[in-house]
Amino acid sequence: MFASKLTRRAAVSASAGLALALSLSACGGNVSDSGAAADGSEFPSGPVTLTIGQDPGGSTDRIGRALAENAADPLGVAIPVVNKPGANGALATKEVAAMEPDGQNLILLNASLITITPLAVSEEEAVSLDDVEVITGISQDDYVLVANADSGLKTMEDITSADKKFNFATTGVGTGSQLAQALLFKQAGVEGTDVPFDGGSPAMTALLGNQVDLATIQLGEAMPQIEAGKLTPIVTFSEERNQYLPDTPTAVEAGYDVPVSQYRAVAAPKGTPEPVIAELKEAFTAAFESEKYKEFNEQNLFTPTQIDGEQLAADWKGYAEKYKALTEEYGIDLGGEK
Repeated sequence: MFASKLTRRAAVSASAGLALALSLSACGGNVSDSGAAADGSEFPSGPVTLTIGQDPGGSTDRIGRALAENAADPLGVAIPVVNKPGANGALATKEVAAMEPDGQNLILLNASLITITPLAVSEEEAVSLDDVEVITGISQDDYVLVANADSGLKTMEDITSADKKFNFATTGVGTGSQLAQALLFKQAGVEGTDVPFDGGSPAMTALLGNQVDLATIQLGEAMPQIEAGKLTPIVTFSEERNQYLPDTPTAVEAGYDVPVSQYRAVAAPKGTPEPVIAELKEAFTAAFESEKYKEFNEQNLFTPTQIDGEQLAADWKGYAEKYKALTEEYGIDLGGEK
C-alpha cells in the first residue's frame, strides 16, 4: 500500500506532528503497512532522481527540469536532475535501465534514441523500449530548417534552384535533425554534406558564423534568432504547421515525405511495480496540469504531448518502421559507413 500524499508530506513537513497523527489514524494506526509498496518497501523512500542523457541548457534538459520541479510537490519528495550526456542519451538510458526497479531512478527519453539512433549504430549499442517501463509521454518539439538571413535563402525553391552543394549542420549522428535533413535533400535532389554537431546550440553558432549553409535544429532553440531576424525559417518537419511558426510551411506541404519531430517520455527500469508506475504517473499528471508548467511550455515553444506508455510504445514503433523504410528507400546511411 502506498503512502498517501498526506503521509509523505507529514514525514517531511516542519509541522509533522499533527499531520502524521491524522494520517496514521486514517490507516488505522498500522504504521508498518503505511506507505508499503508491493515488495514491502516504501515508495518513495527518498528523492527520486531524474537522469537526462543530454547536456544542460538544451531543450531536453529544460523540459526535464521543469517537469521535475512541478512534479516534486505532488510526489512529496524532491526530484533532483542529473545530466549524463553521451551517444544521444544511450549511455544514461542503459545506466538507469540497469538500476533497481524501485521507482527511485528515472530516465528522460528522446524518441530519436529509440526510433532513429538504431539506424546509425550497431545492434549492441542500440536502446529499445523493451529495456524500460514507460511512465508517460511528455512533449513534442519540432525541428525547423533554417538559413542565415544574410544568405537570401527563404524557400525550398531557393535551395533547389541554387545549383550548389550545401553544407548542413545537424544536432548529431542518429538524431531527428540528421534524418530530417538527409531525407529532405535526397527527395529534393539537393547535394549536401552532413556536418554533425553535439546539440542544437553549436550547430546554430556554426550557421550564424557562416561555417555551414543551413541547419536543422529544434524550434525552441532557433526561435530567438528567428525573431531577431538573424535566421530565416525554410520549413518545419512536423506533420502539421507548428503553432509558433504558423506562416512557415511544413516539409510535407512543400511536397516532401519528411514528418520528423522529437517526442519525449519519462521511463523507469524494467520491472518497476505497477503501483509505483501509477504513483509516478499521478505526480506527473499533476505537473502537466499546473499553470507554472503550462506557462513554461508556452514560453519555450514546446507542445505538450501527454500519452500513456502503451500508446507511446505503439507510436514510437510506427515511427521507427517508417524511418527505416525511408532510409532504405532513399539509400541513406546515418552512420556514414557506406
